[in-house]
Amino acid sequence: MTAYLALAFSVGLLAILDTWLFGVPLASFLPGLVWISFIAWGCHFHSGGGVKGMTTAAVGMSFGAVIGTAAIWALMGPLAGLGDWAGPVAVGLGAFVICLASAVPLLATIPASVYGFAAVAGATFLMAGEEGMDPVGAWVPTVVSVVIGAVFGIVSEKFAGVLTKKDVAAAAEPAE
Repeated sequence: MTAYLALAFSVGLLAILDTWLFGVPLASFLPGLVWISFIAWGCHFHSGGGVKGMTTAAVGMSFGAVIGTAAIWALMGPLAGLGDWAGPVAVGLGAFVICLASAVPLLATIPASVYGFAAVAGATFLMAGEEGMDPVGAWVPTVVSVVIGAVFGIVSEKFAGVLTKKDVAAAAEPAE
């Protein structure tokens, strides 16, 4: 099997499993958050794949989620007096911190942190109930979803490698 086809098969099959995990056994803990897993999965690949890609996705997105949580908390609290400007200022401050943090090698991939920021914001608004938004309560489900997605990234990559190697090994065997 070609590497291209192997990766398509691997990702397609594991996408079924990932979606099922979020839709059935994890549905009560991670309600509707499969999209965060897919973002982290994509982040794994755009960050170069392998252990580095998985680490960049997991760490960068988790850091971004921390900054996003702080930004949402700030717009609901200390920045609330800014009215319509509370959200934009909170996002601007978060973006500023993410860019400054990119000086740290583990946080150098700014898009990974931005994805995490956006993911926790989406999860906060998605999970907001009658009691209102709880960015801190959304952080753990966001990070768990990120880690699942980053792991699915490396697993899909490794599985594709296995599928490709089996075909190469079979082609190398002498015909009888």
